[in-house]
Amino acid sequence: MAYLDHVRACNDFDPAGFRPFRAGADRIGYVRHALADELRRWPGVFRVEEGSVSLHPGLGDFEARSRAVDAPLRQLASEGLIESWRDEPYPVTPDWHKPPLMRIERAACPHFGIRAFGVHLNGFVRKPDGVHMWIARRAYDKPTFPGMLDNMVAGGQPLGIGLMENVIKECGEEAGIPKEIARKAVPVGMISYTHQPPEGCKPDQMFCFDLELPEEFMPHAADGEVAEFYLWPIGKVADIVRETFEFKFNCNLAIIDFLIRRGVIAPDTEPDYAALVHGLRAGQ
Repeated sequence: MAYLDHVRACNDFDPAGFRPFRAGADRIGYVRHALADELRRWPGVFRVEEGSVSLHPGLGDFEARSRAVDAPLRQLASEGLIESWRDEPYPVTPDWHKPPLMRIERAACPHFGIRAFGVHLNGFVRKPDGVHMWIARRAYDKPTFPGMLDNMVAGGQPLGIGLMENVIKECGEEAGIPKEIARKAVPVGMISYTHQPPEGCKPDQMFCFDLELPEEFMPHAADGEVAEFYLWPIGKVADIVRETFEFKFNCNLAIIDFLIRRGVIAPDTEPDYAALVHGLRAGQ
């Protein structure tokens, strides 16, 4: 195995099985051909053509689009075509810094190839023998990726709050990190990828943060989504990422980014260095 295997696993999208999904002039996602055929049931909401799916042009603003799409999504969920409904509205926008065109249920995002945004935080501690990283193990009863290793704090970006606000919220919920410590998190970049899971397409963007923690701090799972935390030497974390698939798929990328920035992955010793650097921002 190699670090690059994780980058490739997150960038396995084949557009041949999809049609672009548009709202006006903006491409906002990708829809599998089979789902496109299902959407013909709602001609007042979706215009389904041979090469594309678009929202009806009469849906002219955020609220109109959001309300119109909600009923078909709920019907598809009742038929088992969308699973794990969460009642979490996500923004629909091709660019985080542009106003959202509508809101959509989080569980529907991959089915419609909607770009989901998220925050991933690498919490670390400096010790006399070097940097150690806090690693979370996801709860064994989570509906997605149960029991897998994860970044110390990570979460999807819901509609209506800022990125740092979400980091502080997730720090408290997932790891019991007080607000006064969480506010010290430093934004360090963004990762993008286009992944093709069985349900559709994930052209996602992860905003990454570093948080240096005091050696005496001990995280605890406040919301039950984490089974346990480990504080491991950065070399051990690097070995697990390089040699296994024990981490949730996209968490590997946040750690690889950290390893590059900290010089653990170095251009003199890593033959895939350039491919890794480019691959962390390879999303469509």
